[in-house]
Parts: sequence; structure tokens; C-alpha cells
Amino acid sequence: MSRRIIDLSITLESGLPSDPEMMIPEIDYINHAQGADQMTLFFPGLKKEDLPKGLGWAVEFVRLSTHSGTHLDAPAHYHPFMDKGKPALTIDEIPLEWCFSDGVLLDFSHKADGEAVTADDVRKKLIQIDYTLKPLDIVLIRTGADAAWGKPEYLFSGCGMTRESTLYLLDQGIRVVGIDAWSWDRPLPYLAKEFSETGDPSVIWEAHFAGIEQGYCHMEKLANLDAIPVPHGFKVACFPVKIKSASAGWCRPVAITDS
Repeated sequence: MSRRIIDLSITLESGLPSDPEMMIPEIDYINHAQGADQMTLFFPGLKKEDLPKGLGWAVEFVRLSTHSGTHLDAPAHYHPFMDKGKPALTIDEIPLEWCFSDGVLLDFSHKADGEAVTADDVRKKLIQIDYTLKPLDIVLIRTGADAAWGKPEYLFSGCGMTRESTLYLLDQGIRVVGIDAWSWDRPLPYLAKEFSETGDPSVIWEAHFAGIEQGYCHMEKLANLDAIPVPHGFKVACFPVKIKSASAGWCRPVAITDS
């Protein structure tokens, strides 16, 4: 039996229009020739020709938000409080036990862009895949939105979770979930349209705000969920980068399967 590790992350790239303009990452690349110039500043008397083929180190400078690329949102992203009044955990406070566990894949890629995934949808899908959730399972929601990654339409792509479907998962002891779309909620343009038409503020960020009632983490901008060969029976690892008091941390989640 061989072990297979499936990369569930997207690649951070400079200038891709898959985020709102203010969040688009910028990456400045220092090549090996430029690195040789820098090294002469660190080593007085060094000449570039002293270096292997006259080349030095390569370095990148990155400007991005904690929510750029594939990342894990902490409860502090949603609200200052969680669990009905406790201070919300920041990303450096998330228990590592939450971030490595059995994975469960729920495929809702048949749903239309902007459509809601209800609690009943989740219950029916679990029956379909013959699985009962247990505490600390990591639940991954496939919408198919990652096919639009790198394009402006990514912001409009995929279905999304609701308050009730999120709380249904949390009631089963789930603490980490993930989705292959820009947001755990339905895409923001659909929520904005619904709010404009109804004036009902309860539609705004309803799945995120479920974390006020029960603290949880969700991954956004996952990819390659279609490469996971089974709906359960695999592991997920998704440890976030520790950033002091931050609302999120970048991560490179993987699914680990035995084939």
C-alpha cells in the first residue's frame, strides 16, 4: 500500500484578479544577479566574480493580506467573541489538534453559483456517502469554483454555506472546515444583491457569523478537491502560519490517502 499526498492549495501569484483589488498579492523577485550585488554589501571586500558564476542568493518580497491565497480563518476573523461570549481565538491560539484529523469530502459542485448549501443538503450527502461525522473531523466542501481561479469570475463562482448548515457541522463537534471557493459563505456579490432586494441584514456573512455562537476555523481558496479519490477514509493536515493576534494564517493543506 502506498501513501499519496494531494496538494489542496492554490499558488500565490502576483497580480491575479481573483481577489478584490485591494487584496491582490504583489511579489517582487530579486534574481541571483541582483542577489550577488546584495551579498557584496554583507561581505566587505567581496567581488561578484568571487561567487559561483558571479551569482548570489535569490529573494522575494511579498505584499499580501493574511487572507490572500489558501488560508485558515480563525474565529477572531468573524467577531471579537465566540462560544456565546468568550474571546475569539486568533490564529496563533488555534489548537493544533484541530488541524490534523480525518477528512470528509462533501461534493456540491452540481449546485449553481450563488446557491446555498443547507443543513438538509449536508445531512443527505452524509447519508449518500454512508458516513457519520465525529468530533474534529475536517469537512471539505467542493463547489468546483477552483476551476475559475486566476480569473475575475472566481469571485462569483461556487455555491456556499449558510448559518444553519455551518451550525449543523459545528453541533457534530467539527472545528475545521474548508471550501474551494473565495468564501465559506455564498459569493459576496450574491449576498449583496439579496440584501439590496430584501433589506434583510441576516443574509450578510451568515456562515461566518455562525462562529459567534460556536468557534470554528475555515479554510478558503482550496483546490484539487476533485483529486481526492474517496469521500472519507483520508487524513487532512492544515497547519497555519503563526501570526501574532491575527485573524488568519496562510496554510498549505494536504489530503493524505492510502492507495
